[in-house]
Amino acid sequence: MGLNLDDKKAVVAEVSEKLVDAQVVIMAEYRGLEVGQVTELRAKARESGVYLRVLKNTLVRRAVQGTPFEGLADQLVGPLIYGISNDPVAPAKVLVDFAKGNDKLVVKGGAMPSYVMDVEGVKALASLPSREELLAKLLGTMQAPVAKFVQTLNEVPSKFVRTLAAVRDAKETT
Repeated sequence: MGLNLDDKKAVVAEVSEKLVDAQVVIMAEYRGLEVGQVTELRAKARESGVYLRVLKNTLVRRAVQGTPFEGLADQLVGPLIYGISNDPVAPAKVLVDFAKGNDKLVVKGGAMPSYVMDVEGVKALASLPSREELLAKLLGTMQAPVAKFVQTLNEVPSKFVRTLAAVRDAKETT
């Protein structure tokens, strides 16, 4: 069943709203995927905070007009599923990882604001660490000097106690 004009306008408005804050749009052809597989893909996308939706290409063309993602309009061919997110790595990771296990999902390309990516660009983006991983590494790097400082401060009284224990043991044996 097709969408009426009001529904189409609502879809274009919804996608346009998502594109305002988006850092990346990734497209993949889903031809041949079963409903269960698409449901599994949507669940993974939801966990990662990715807006994932099957959309008519004509509606997406209208939604990207006047946005930094306007360069995508030439690539919108075939049955595509779109991953949109403000985390630039998440949609690429979700779609590329899912495509590794399902040969019927084929990543076609994507875009970052004012930059259109091919398949290799999307795969390179997917190989980057996620935002959470980068924050964890940053936090570990920031905590390391503090932890080492505390360990060094703790070493002084510990060494003093060990020295006193050694002196006590030496006096007891003599």
